[in-house]
Amino acid sequence: MLSASPTKPEIIAIVISKLNLAPGNVFCDVGCGTGAVSIAASAFADRIYAIDIRDEAIAEAERNFDAAGIRERVTLIHGEASLLIGDLPLLDCAFVGGTRNIEDVLQAIFARVRGRAVVNAARIETAARIIRCMKLLGVFEEVVHVQVSRGYELAGETALKPINPVYIVVGDARDGTDQKKE
Repeated sequence: MLSASPTKPEIIAIVISKLNLAPGNVFCDVGCGTGAVSIAASAFADRIYAIDIRDEAIAEAERNFDAAGIRERVTLIHGEASLLIGDLPLLDCAFVGGTRNIEDVLQAIFARVRGRAVVNAARIETAARIIRCMKLLGVFEEVVHVQVSRGYELAGETALKPINPVYIVVGDARDGTDQKKE
């Protein structure tokens, strides 16, 4: 069992919209966990790089990619993302779902990405670190705080139970030329 809960479908929908994915994109999912964000991105992206340091996450993501029929379009990478991202080709966009070594990961991502990167954070202090790092890199665009509740039956009626809130931080590497040098 993975230590962190997978990204909820409602949050994934917002993340996908913030990424501005387009057909033909090359996408990277850092801290891929179960692979749920990669699977959603596969509706647009032609090539996906999914990275996680946890053995159980790699095994679970591989099973889920096989079940979704996208395994041939995914390169699953096991290891520390901040050390591996530099070996990837140029990326159109990226999602960061894990916040381990976030400053190093963001520096590596924005050296490779030519569009947007979206980072999810559950804690205020982590969101503040991400925003500060993106501002130093000159890529910060916005932060969105999302609170979702799900209905459940209570005494024959419907009540709402909140899901933990998430900060969605968006950075955009486009500088007007929309090109990065190799």
